[in-house]
Amino acid sequence: MSEKEQDESTAARVSDPAEVARMAREALRSAARGLAAYHFDACVRCGLCGESCHIYKTDPVPENLPGAKAAKVASFFRRYHTALGRIAPFLVGARALTPAALDELVEAAYGRCTACGRCGLNCSVGTDVGAIMRAGRNVLAAAGKVPPNLQAVVDNQLETGNQMAIPPEELRDTAAWISDDLRLEMGDDDAKVHVDEPGKRVVYLVNPREVKFFPLSLMAAAGVFHAAGERWTMSSRFYDVTNYGLYSGDDPAAAAITKQAVEEAERLGADEIVLSECGHGFRSFRWEGPNWLGEKYAVPMRSVLELLLEYVREGRIRVDPAKNPARVTLHDPCNLVRWGGIVEPQREILRRVTSDFVEMVPNREQNFCCGGGGGMLSMSEYGDRRVASGEVKAEQIRATGAKIVAAPCHNCADQLLDLNKKYRLGVEIKAVVELVYEALVL
Repeated sequence: MSEKEQDESTAARVSDPAEVARMAREALRSAARGLAAYHFDACVRCGLCGESCHIYKTDPVPENLPGAKAAKVASFFRRYHTALGRIAPFLVGARALTPAALDELVEAAYGRCTACGRCGLNCSVGTDVGAIMRAGRNVLAAAGKVPPNLQAVVDNQLETGNQMAIPPEELRDTAAWISDDLRLEMGDDDAKVHVDEPGKRVVYLVNPREVKFFPLSLMAAAGVFHAAGERWTMSSRFYDVTNYGLYSGDDPAAAAITKQAVEEAERLGADEIVLSECGHGFRSFRWEGPNWLGEKYAVPMRSVLELLLEYVREGRIRVDPAKNPARVTLHDPCNLVRWGGIVEPQREILRRVTSDFVEMVPNREQNFCCGGGGGMLSMSEYGDRRVASGEVKAEQIRATGAKIVAAPCHNCADQLLDLNKKYRLGVEIKAVVELVYEALVL
């Protein structure tokens, strides 16, 4: 990243209280312009949002009501952006951005909310609570109040190009042994994980956890790409589909991470960027990125789920659903479905590659957050609350009788693995591409 971007993304880490307050106010002003003042003052305090929130349902205390959390952010808006708030703040519950108030907001914005957006869909007056909470995170990021473990992930992405600080040679080594296994499994000497190959049609971005801990997901994608005759590659310089700037609220950092991906695809001469199964990664790159950068991408991008469906519909791969006989259900990642609009491709794929697909109830845009979103998995201080809030999702899964949960997001998959253990669900967690790979007819 450039020196200017580095300065912008780390400028909030100053120690002068007056400067911290100024930067927090500026972040609030910027967020208010993007969100529109309506949402800050729309809440009618009916409390109906509680039943839509997985955190409130498992711990129904006032602090967990979505409206109460949003009210903390709105109180700052009223203090600086309404006449009464400036003149008589006590009359409208307006609060100044003091150090104590910012510390209190950390708990509400990061520790009690995954910004999943479900409450906004069910709000009686349409208040976009998720966007309000991210505005609160914008303020906290500007004030240098991001929880340290979450900030460390953002720093890794800015400094090394990926959230886990995996060096390029480790990716190449992993790609080599996955390729060996893939050739044996597919019986084809040409099957491989392509790395740093210019002139390919697709640059594929993955969650670094696929390189470090879940190589079967990367192997499955490579196998499906090979079966489809796809021309594709990864880049050892930048291959991270995640963007923790979305979670932290640090828009300059989020923009810098986005820019790396786009520039790398241009350097390699790719026709498009394909994003692996990652909820917030899809939302960040597909929808938020152009706003962060202030311009359209030179290279288009889409979800691997859209590409997989194209392969199946066009007959570029042959699949046999009998190869996946166990009952499968589908988890809908909030950022992929509610915020990202990728709702039906994964369903059509699963109906084609599995023998017994059942839906959770509720599903699609109304599905509950698993509890691991919003960067919660990176913040160990909220670990107990994270797992406890996942009880709603665990009961959804249990009710389906499924043996496999398809989870098109690695953050969700990590959370579901914890829920599987905690609530003794007895299920397997798999990516959609893994089920496609297992159904291939070679």
